[in-house]
Formats: sequence, structure tokens, C-alpha cells
Amino acid sequence: MSTTATGSTVAPTRERRRFGGRWIEDWDPEDERSWQSTGRHVARRNLSVSIVAEFLGFGVWALWSIVVPQLAAAGFALSVDQQFWLIAIPSLVGATLRIPYTLAVPLLGGRNWTMISALLLLIPTVAVVIVVQQPATPFPVLLTVAALAGLGGGNFASSMANITFFFPQREKGRALGLNAAGGNIGTAAVQLAVPLVIATGAGIALERAGLVFIPLVLLAAVLAWRFMDNLGTARADARTFTVATRNRHTWIISFLYIGTFGSFIGYSGVFPTLLATTFPEVTLTVAFLGALVGSVARPLGGVLADRLGGARVSVASFLVMGVGAAGVIAALQRTEFGLFFGSFLLLFVATGIGNGSTYRMIPAVFAAGAHEGMSELEAEGDLAERRLRAQQAAAGCIGIAGAVGAFGGFLIPRGFAVSTQLTGSLATALGLFVCCYLVMAATTWFVYLRPGTTLSAARI
Repeated sequence: MSTTATGSTVAPTRERRRFGGRWIEDWDPEDERSWQSTGRHVARRNLSVSIVAEFLGFGVWALWSIVVPQLAAAGFALSVDQQFWLIAIPSLVGATLRIPYTLAVPLLGGRNWTMISALLLLIPTVAVVIVVQQPATPFPVLLTVAALAGLGGGNFASSMANITFFFPQREKGRALGLNAAGGNIGTAAVQLAVPLVIATGAGIALERAGLVFIPLVLLAAVLAWRFMDNLGTARADARTFTVATRNRHTWIISFLYIGTFGSFIGYSGVFPTLLATTFPEVTLTVAFLGALVGSVARPLGGVLADRLGGARVSVASFLVMGVGAAGVIAALQRTEFGLFFGSFLLLFVATGIGNGSTYRMIPAVFAAGAHEGMSELEAEGDLAERRLRAQQAAAGCIGIAGAVGAFGGFLIPRGFAVSTQLTGSLATALGLFVCCYLVMAATTWFVYLRPGTTLSAARI
């Protein structure tokens, strides 16, 4: 049997096989009366637990960003290239898992998948506990264990997809913003907590970096089991991805999202290692501030985009990111910590604002009638149908852009590794990043802001 939003019992439908309990079959957040009476309470209860689970997912995803700088003290002898591989591989795996994780929610239920995806985090955390106590562990084994942390990266996509189903259109932005910010802060939290947790007088107990997560992961699974619900109204529609792939704006925005979200994840991953190697006299606990300010800035990007237009805010973000990267280059040349740290914080703030503004652009672009690549819509000429297909394309674009953008978390650490190997400096990679940000700013202006175009008039 299953339950409704009001708690009454109904017979399960025969359309789909249900796994587990706590299924709500008649969920309609757009029904104002139902929403005010019970719906808002149910949605907020699910959102609260979702934030906890996503927070832990991001923490596990970022775990190796703070473990890697500590490996030398634990007896590991790794090259610079090997260190950057360990930082980069979780982002590669997490980005790859995002679309299948998104589809898992309608197939298995949001409550069920939150429990499953939370318990899956025990795999990378237990593996960390084992390998960091054995300095003779072969590098391929270390790389495999680091790749397992990518399971935490997939949690973001499934969590965002699940929460989307719970809230009415007018409240989705705020709910998704809270969900995303809560998850992103997990990166900062792990970079703050792990250096403190592993400290043991004059040495370190690096296995605690994984041990501390185990009870928290179990708690998240219990909370999901006790307080979350599955929605029978949620449906998996792979057609949204198919429609989105045929629209050029999906790929343009995905490219831009590599520059915003990809930079946030990439810099979050490498920042502790860069601090430890470039300024070893500085305590590693300050590294968390980068991810923290980037996370807090994300909702601000959405607010500014609502007022000024997402494309304008995105252009400004890319230009500021270029200034920040240039400042890091100057700091490395002078070996000046204040400029180095300040420039990185500026980078993080700009990536956070850019995350919010670029995501805000997606529904605006498709709502403005950006139908390139959808010839069947033009042929039909039906306004309602065009709007429906545009909404499907926007939904697919959100999933694709989120996955593609996360690959930036792999590209930035690998860029630093190659730059160090070829030139002995990080400056070459940073110079390339500056050029990329300028290209992204120019692309945003040309496609969405250039005077005389349809999209510029729509104030994307």
C-alpha cells in the first residue's frame, strides 16, 4: 500500500513496480490548497534531509583534496603528477555519474535512492581508512580508491532532481538554491574539519579522515529512511536529454558551466595542495575558506541574475575570474602569500556567482524560444507544443550542463600537473585559464547579449 500527501492509504498503481515504502501517489505542488495544508511541510521535510545527504556527498567527493597534501606526512612518496591525478579522478567519475544518478530518482524513488546513494558513500570512506595506513600501497590502488570518491559527486544530480519534483514552480529556485548551497558547503567543511580531526600531537592519524564520515553516512541513511518520501508522480523521461542534445544552446551553456562550476570544483580540489607546496609555513586549515566563499556566493549569483540578467552577470564573473587568475600568477612570481590567497578568494567568489547566474540562464534561454536544432517544432507551429518541448529541452540541458561542467574539476588539476611537468611552474596553466575565461565571456556576449539579436532583447 502507499500513502497520499495527506497521509491516507491508497492502493498502489499497476503501472510501475514500487520498491520500499512511503510512496505518495497524488503529489501536486501546484495545487495551492493542498500545498498550504500539507504539501509545504512534506516538501520542506524532504528538502532538509536532502541537504544533509548532499552535504556528505560533496564532503566525500572533496575528501582527497585534503587527504593528498597530508600523504607525505603519512609516509607516502608521490610525484607532483601523481598527486594531481588523485585530486582530479574523483571529479571525472562524479561528472560521469551525474546523468545516471538523475535518472535513478524517478526509477527507484527519491527516498529509496537517497538511502542507497548515502550508503554507497561507505565504500570510498572505508577504502580511505584502509589505504592511508599503508604507505607501500601501489599508486594504481590509490588511484582506484580516489576514483571511488566520485560516488559523492553523483549525489548532487540525484538530490537536485528529487527536490525539483517536490516544489511548485514559484518556489523551485529557492529550494534548489538551498539544496545546492548546502551541498557545496560540504567541500569547505571537509577541508576545515579533516586537518583538525587527523591531528595527533606531533603526527597525524590520516585514517580518521575516512572514519569520521562513517557514522555521519549511516545517520544520513537513517534520516532518509525515517523522514523522506518517494513520489509516484515522478517520471523518468530520457526524451528531455534527447531534445536538449539537438539544441546548440545546451552545448554553449555546458561550455560556460565548465568555466564556472568546473572552476569551483577544480580550484577547490587543488587549493589545499597548492597552499601546502607553495607556502608550507601556512596552516592548511585556511584552505576551506576558498570553497566556503564560493559556496555562499552561489545564491548571490542567482539573485543578481534575476535583477540584471544571467548573461550580464556571467560575463562579469568570467572577467573577474580572469583577474583573479592573473593575480595568482603575479603572486607566484613574487612568492607573496597575501596576494596569492586574496586572488584565489576572488576566483572562488566569481565562480560561485557564475554558477548561480549560468544556471539561471538555462530556463531563460529556452523560454525565449531558442529552438535551434528542433526543426520539428518549427514545422508544427503550435505554440503550446513549442513551449512544452522547450521546457523539456531546458530540463535536459540542466542535467547535461551539470555533468559536462563537472569535468572542469578534472581538467584544472590535470592542467596544473602538465604545466608543472613542462615548465616547472603553475603560471602557464593559469595563463591558459585566463584565456579560456576571456573566450567564455566573449561567447556569452556574442550569443546572448550582442545588440540586435533575439536573445539580447529577451534579457537572458
